[in-house]
Amino acid sequence: MFARDIGIDLGTANVLIHVKGRGIVLNEPSVVAIDKNTNKVLAVGEEARRMVGRTPGNIAAIRPLKDGVIADFDVTEAMLKHFINKLNVKGFLSKPRILICCPTNITSVEQKAIREAAEKSGGKKIYLEEEPKVAAIGAGMDIFQPSGNMVVDIGGGTTDVAVLSMGDIVTSSSIKMAGDAFDNEILQYIKREYKLLIGERTAENIKTGIGTVFPGSRTEEMEIRGRDMVTGLPRTITVRSEEIEHALRESVSVIVQAAKSVLERTPPELSADIIDRGVILTGGGALLHGIDTLLAEELKVPVLIAENPMDCVAIGTGIMLDNIDKLPRRKLG
Repeated sequence: MFARDIGIDLGTANVLIHVKGRGIVLNEPSVVAIDKNTNKVLAVGEEARRMVGRTPGNIAAIRPLKDGVIADFDVTEAMLKHFINKLNVKGFLSKPRILICCPTNITSVEQKAIREAAEKSGGKKIYLEEEPKVAAIGAGMDIFQPSGNMVVDIGGGTTDVAVLSMGDIVTSSSIKMAGDAFDNEILQYIKREYKLLIGERTAENIKTGIGTVFPGSRTEEMEIRGRDMVTGLPRTITVRSEEIEHALRESVSVIVQAAKSVLERTPPELSADIIDRGVILTGGGALLHGIDTLLAEELKVPVLIAENPMDCVAIGTGIMLDNIDKLPRRKLG
């Protein structure tokens, strides 16, 4: 039996794995639970995510990727090993080729860390590709034509904005402002306004449940529970959509600025194409209510959300795996 090629979307929030011929076979949170006394891995993925903020002192639920790059090398390696073994893609004598996606502006040291983690977890040849390029392919854009395509990929740790033409990135920007930062802004807002402490998961539920970034586009409310900072006792409050819009306003304007700066550096011919074709939004952040309307208003171009924004990078790796022999192997300096 031969090993199957695999594509990995190594995200700050989720890891998605695409196996050639089988499609996306794994989509799990990038969380690892470790026993601090023995350094033993106790749980990985969804099982570990359920433990976040709910573990005893000797167990730590770690997210080994921060801002799109590896923050804890050993834990990332353990996580990848666990996922790859779970898939049973190794051959009897052969190892799979692995295509991994990374943000556009990571350093060669960070690239090397990703490559090494993949090699140690059982890869034969490792290919690195830039995330927005793979996301654009996964969203169904034909980036190999001589015309401009613009993609905004809002993930968990980073937002990548890129204009692509002839199969490569023409101008791009990668900023450490994305889903995790939004959760943190909501958490801080509740703390500031209501003197109530909530966890990351509650903040995320608020964001997806009633959050919006376009003023007046959503009027919903939600009951949340947390710990009162004054009395130290549990308390329930009601938050509204307009409050969340207010809390996220500053963070989202950073993404808008990044998109504007990329457009300002784009050659005029390609800019004209983008007005025709519009901007495609990918990544989990594309599901944030009102983000497409806000970007369309600010950038003065049509903005469309990709069909499966969360899966675009993984779908893209699948398409690239089919043409893996044509890919240039990235040499590291």
